[in-house]
Order: sequence, then C-alpha cells, then structure tokens
Amino acid sequence: MRTLRIPRWLMPAVAAAAALLPAMAGAQQTTAAIWKYTTDKPAKGWEAPGFDDAAWKSGPGGFGGKEGEKRAPGGVVNTEWTTNDIWLRRGFELKEVPTNAALFIHHDDEAEVYLNGKEIRKFEKYSTSYFFVLLDAAERSALKTGENLIAVHCHQGSGGQYIDAHVVDFDSPPDLRSLVGSDGAVRSPLITPWGEKVTAENAWREYPRPQLQRKEWTNLNGKWDYAITNLRVKAPQTWAGKILVPYPIESKLSGVSRMLQPHEALWYRRPIEAKAKEGKRTFIRFEAVDYKTTVWCNEQELGTHTGGNLPFSYDITDTLKDSDNTITVRVEDATGGAQLRGKQVLDPGGIFYTRNSGIWQTVWLEEVPEKRIEDLAITTDIATGEIKIVPKLIGLDSANTSLHAEVLDGGKVVAESKGGLIKMKVPNPKLWSPDSPFLYDIKVSIPGGDEVTSYTGIRKVGRAQDKDGNWRFTLNDKPIFHWGPLDQGWWPDGLLAPPSDEAIAFEIKWLKDAGFNMIRKHIKVEPRRYYYHCDQIGMLVWQDQVSGGESPPWTKFDLNPKDAEWNEDDHLQWMAELDAMITTLGNFPSIVVWTPFNEAWGQHRTMEVGEWLVKRDPTRLVNIASGGNFWPVGAIADLHHYPDPGYPTNDPRYKDFIKVVGEFGGHGWPVKDHLWDESKGNWGYGGLPKSIEEYRQRYEKSIQVLTELKAKGVSGGVYTQTTDVEEEINGLMTYDRKVQKISAEDLKKIHAPLTAE
Repeated sequence: MRTLRIPRWLMPAVAAAAALLPAMAGAQQTTAAIWKYTTDKPAKGWEAPGFDDAAWKSGPGGFGGKEGEKRAPGGVVNTEWTTNDIWLRRGFELKEVPTNAALFIHHDDEAEVYLNGKEIRKFEKYSTSYFFVLLDAAERSALKTGENLIAVHCHQGSGGQYIDAHVVDFDSPPDLRSLVGSDGAVRSPLITPWGEKVTAENAWREYPRPQLQRKEWTNLNGKWDYAITNLRVKAPQTWAGKILVPYPIESKLSGVSRMLQPHEALWYRRPIEAKAKEGKRTFIRFEAVDYKTTVWCNEQELGTHTGGNLPFSYDITDTLKDSDNTITVRVEDATGGAQLRGKQVLDPGGIFYTRNSGIWQTVWLEEVPEKRIEDLAITTDIATGEIKIVPKLIGLDSANTSLHAEVLDGGKVVAESKGGLIKMKVPNPKLWSPDSPFLYDIKVSIPGGDEVTSYTGIRKVGRAQDKDGNWRFTLNDKPIFHWGPLDQGWWPDGLLAPPSDEAIAFEIKWLKDAGFNMIRKHIKVEPRRYYYHCDQIGMLVWQDQVSGGESPPWTKFDLNPKDAEWNEDDHLQWMAELDAMITTLGNFPSIVVWTPFNEAWGQHRTMEVGEWLVKRDPTRLVNIASGGNFWPVGAIADLHHYPDPGYPTNDPRYKDFIKVVGEFGGHGWPVKDHLWDESKGNWGYGGLPKSIEEYRQRYEKSIQVLTELKAKGVSGGVYTQTTDVEEEINGLMTYDRKVQKISAEDLKKIHAPLTAE
C-alpha cells in the first residue's frame, strides 16, 4: 500500500498523485454519506458483511468534536462524536473496481479500516487533513463490482477527534463536498460597500507599486480561466470556469467560493497582448500569490516562487510570440507545516480564519528598458535635510553611470543631483509625521534612458528617556505615544484581499479620525498601496512578520523562555521571507517598527533573529516578540493583557526597553444582521456586555487604565481590534464595515488623554 498524505511530513508523497479533479466549484452542496455507527464495543465480526447492525445508530460522516479542544483541524463534522471509540459501517457500490483505487481518509486519532471484512490499514497517531492511500494489488482485490462494505474503528486519546473514510478512484477523485456535504467553509452573506461595487472591469485598477512607478504597464486583473486538479497533474484537460483575479478562490469576490484542499492544485490561465521589442524586456509581476506558485508563458516554464505574501516577477520576453500569448499559473497551498500562513487554518474558528489560496493581489505586465533602474533604497536625515538614494541598476555599471535625480515639492524642484552618487539636501525640510504627513516626490532617470518616479517622507524613528528614566518612542526627536488598533486586514468578501483601494483608504482615514496615530498590522503583509495610503494620511505602522511553523510554550514575560526547534531549511525560508518583506516595504516612511514574532507563534532562534534584524534595518525599532516570550534584544518589551491593559512597570528587567501593551481590550458587541455566522459562538474578551452602553463603558475603562499606565512609563498601546473578523466580534466596526459601534468622533474624544503631550 502506498500512502499519499497531506500533512507536512509526507508532502513529497502527495506530489506523486495523479489525474484531473472534475470541476465542482460553484456546485450545490450534497448530502454526506450515511453510516451506521456505535460507541459501544461491538461483537466479533462487526467489520464483515452480513453483520447485524440494526441496533446501531445512523448518521452522516464525518464524525468528531464540534467545539473546543475536541475540534480537529481539517474536518467537516456532520455527526458529533466525543467518546473514546467509535465503530462505523457503510455500504457503497462500484460499477467497476478502479485501476487506482484509493482510500480517502482523515483520522484523529488511531484508525483501522476494513474493506468487505478484510483489514486494509492501521493508521497511527492522527492526520490534520484528508489524504489519499493508494491500494496495492492485494488490497484492491478486496473490492468487487457491485455492493461493497467499508468498516472503520477509530480510537481517540486526547485533544481533537475526527474520522471519515471513503473509497475513491484516485485518477478522478471527487470534490470534498460530494463526500461529506461540505468543504468546511462558511459562505456568509456579508459584503462590504466596496465589495458590492466590484466588477471584472474595475477590480484593482490602481498602479500597484507606488514607490517605483513607470508610465508603461498593463493591468491583468479581471476574469481568468481556472481549474482544480490533483497535485501531480501537469496541465488541466478541461477548465472549470472563470475566476475574478485578484481575489482568492475561497472568497466571495472571486466568484467561486471554493475551499482549496491540501491535496489539490489550483490553475489559472489567460491570454495576454505583448510583443518582444528591441532594447526592451517584458515582465509579468505578481504582487502576491498564496502559496507555492509556478508560472508558464506559452507553455514555457518561467520558474517557481515559494511564499504567499510578497511580490515576485518573471521576464517573459524570450517566450513571447507575435500574437496569441498565454499565461498559465499553478498554485499549491497546504495551509500547514512551516509555511508562513498567519491566521489561515483549514478549520477556522476563534482567532483563526478561513484559508486564502491563489492570486490575491494585482497581476500586471511591465515593459522596461534592458538598461534600467531596478530598485531604489531611500534614506533621509532630518538634521541636514539630506535624501540619499542607492539605486539598483540592471545592465549598467553603477560606478560609472550618471543618474539625474530630482526632489519635488508640489511640482517644484527643491533639490537635484547629477552623477553616480545620489545625495540631495532639501532646504528647510518639511518633516513627515502623523500630524503633518508631508511627502516629497522623487524622479530618477538615466539620461536618454529609463525614468522612474517615487516619493519619500523625511523623518527619524528613535527612542529617548523621559525625566523618570522611562524609554519613550520618539519621532523626529520628539516623544510620541504610539496608539493604535490591532488590524487583521481581513474582509468578509475578499478575505485577505481588500475589495478595493478605496476600501483600505477609508479604513485608515477612519482610524485617523478616531484619534489613532498607529496601526499594528497583524500577521499580514498588505498590498503596497496600503502603506502608500498610510504615508499619505499620516499613520504609523508596526509591521508583523507573517507567522507559521512550530511554536514553543507561550510563557509571556516568565523567566527563561524557550525557543522552538526549527530545521535549517525552514528557518532559511522564514528568514528569506522576512528579508524580502523589509526590502519590499523598506522605503515607506509610515513603517516604524518590525515585529518578527507574535505570542510565541513560530518563535525560534530569537536572539539570532533579533540581532540580525537590528543590523538589517537600523532606521526602525525592533519589537522582538509582541506578547510573546521576551528575550533581551531590540528596543521594545511587549506584553498582551486582556481585557483591560496591564504591565509590570516596576520590573527592572524592562528598564532598558520601551514598554508597550501590544494587545488589550477585545471588547465584543454583536450587531444583528452584520455577523459572519449567527450560528457560531460569536465572542469577545471578558464575555459579552448586556448593552451597547455597557460595551462603551468597558471601552472607556480600558482607555483610562492605559492612560494611567502611560503615566507610569508605558509608551504604546494596541487595542484589539479595528473590525470584527469572522467569529471575533471585538471590532470597533462590524466585519462588513457598515456599522461603527462607537463613532470616530466619540472615539477621538475618549482617546484624547492618550495622545496628549
């Protein structure tokens, strides 16, 4: 018997899968298979045909715990099972025995499977999702044309529990919904005002790279063909229909709303209009695709990218024809293991949310000169007004290339540079801050060649001690209390993909109007235009690294914290994505703090990571572990404390660090007709208040406590959170952004003591 298991320890085996999965996306949910089952140990012969199971109960699969610790990831529970053991029997018919017959099973914990009375397999431990087991010739011989019997015994020890098993044709396996009646998704009616307006013609039309712009580009967002196959398939034989890019396949706005399973691959295809031109190169650019992506142009493979959160691109020039060009994209997304996935899970609930697969940010074409400006690294000095630019050049010798650069204020050139080294001094510089978010435009060109435009804000991030010896955040050498919401960046219609550029601008502006000067961008990297709007509006950003992988025990501020043990390959991938995030976002003046770890999620090699990060970007502060296991590196000591904020301000261990309450609050209030799923256990921290008045009182109390902590040395606070997200109803706005639980005007009044100097 050959096992093809989806959990990380057997992912390579999954790649040996075969054949096309028929298109089922958009199909109606079906009725799950009905089993006979008992939780009392049955008589001998229970697994064989002819056994009398008339006294057994009947129920649809799968079987498992529905709530709390009994809930197993990746399962669809149709019949609740919470005892230690369960025995199952079900008949099924085969018109013919498949050449590649397979079990399709998800077990938590140990399981034994029988076919027509013959034991086929014993499974140890547990799985975290469905996986395939190909039957060898001897095991396949247990099957027959016509009526067959599958029998299963599952034993649960501790933690989650789940059992479901099917015999399938591995060369043409069905959609999960045709087996268990669901793929585990909540298909909520919630939609934002911007999502209501999305069409194939207006989906994300803005230039996606605001800090390195050229005039010539082509937006590829819109309707693409899509298909879903097994992981081994080299190319789909048929296409399922159309998907709206750039929204993940699981989202409402994609037009599909289909949960991609770990054993599946997602394919995209669309024609493009492009021609190779002398002296030019054409690139296809993906702002973000989740998670492992392979791209072809005209059936020529361009490469594979690993990582679901950051931009990547391929030069397609040499693959282009004069006409009829086609781009094909293949995506794998297991949503597990060491992959950096943030709050995405196979079994959403609590503080974890619906998975997000495939293209979820803008796709575009750019035609560039062979000799070109590839990137700009911009730094500023508030003391001298100097703007320094280090260009990355392609096809040119940086040391011997003369560049022309200009700094503009309202269209007027205020500083200029000609030569290889770009250093420009702006007279009487206007400094960037939340109170005055002034930005200078920048033009950089190769005389007679490439030209790009960018911008910057002149500002300085730092820290200083107050009269009592407490370390405080500073901006432009002045103390500033960092006050902001925890912002998950999830949307009911687009999931990780914001419905539109207008939607993110609205949200940032609303938070600014509510008296916040900072946003903690939580376990997500946003589209680059998000940070552009923060720059424009004047909003500081604490940027989290996206989490994933093994975690140590979460001990917060306890002594002697532990790190998780990561293998070298997983660590290097984690570091590569961290480094790429800093490179991608490094020029945005709004970003002032990097946070590599949150609540010990994936926390490993903490001192090594922290020391590297401090050197990697000395222009910003490092918050090594928000609410996580504190190690003495970076500039910030961050504690999470719910529901009201708290901090051991007198503990000498933190005297050399900026003290912040990195999460608190989370006060919940349900708003009827604006809930993700009214049948779920919608919740907030500290239990739900009995009235909207009590909700407001709880909020005001938390702000009062934080104000008192500010006087004792705390220099920043993060309230959980901007909006409701799925089952979490602790947002200042509802998930669909249609109801403000407290108005921005009232919030600003409540917050006034925090931001007062």
